[in-house]
Amino acid sequence: MTAKQLAVLILMLGVGRGATFVFPKFGRKNPKTRRVVLEYVDSIIIAGVAALFIIHFLFRTFYIPSGSMIPTLKVKDYILVNEFIYKLKEPTYGDVVVFKPPPEANAEGKDFIKRVMALEGDTISVRGGKVFINGEAKDEPYVEFEPDYYYPPMKVPSGNLFVMGDNRPSSADSHVWGFLPVKNVVGKAVLIILPISRIRILK
Repeated sequence: MTAKQLAVLILMLGVGRGATFVFPKFGRKNPKTRRVVLEYVDSIIIAGVAALFIIHFLFRTFYIPSGSMIPTLKVKDYILVNEFIYKLKEPTYGDVVVFKPPPEANAEGKDFIKRVMALEGDTISVRGGKVFINGEAKDEPYVEFEPDYYYPPMKVPSGNLFVMGDNRPSSADSHVWGFLPVKNVVGKAVLIILPISRIRILK
């Protein structure tokens, strides 16, 4: 159920609940049943309002349209993105982030999802199928397909990140279009929610 559908459901329940005040005799012949039904309706309305608040202000859903994050994320996965976390702290190594790509990415208004590999001040390079951060090769258990390209040592500018897809040979990421401004980050991907068989916390 989408946030819009949930809002419509809450509105309909709210109207129904309000009708009990306009028509106070409704259901009075079975007061016990009336009480139980109204308790359920009230509970659903409260839970729905809370869910809408969380979805609108703290989290959002995101659909995976490509294979650039295989094997961590697969095409048609739906994930939950925490949009509040980076108001409290900065993105860090290994975070899977949703962001608005820079103009160089030619994204046509679409959001991207990649993994944070390097922070401002770090020097990153790619060679021999390995990613090096400040001269040290990264241990990356989440990578199935290693990068098949060379990327010369580059220092990440202040206020920027270097992000990469886990499917290294098939990802248009920072090695293609450059550094990502931290201000462009929308949130952190925290959970796969669909399909049900793939529900898991993202690492």
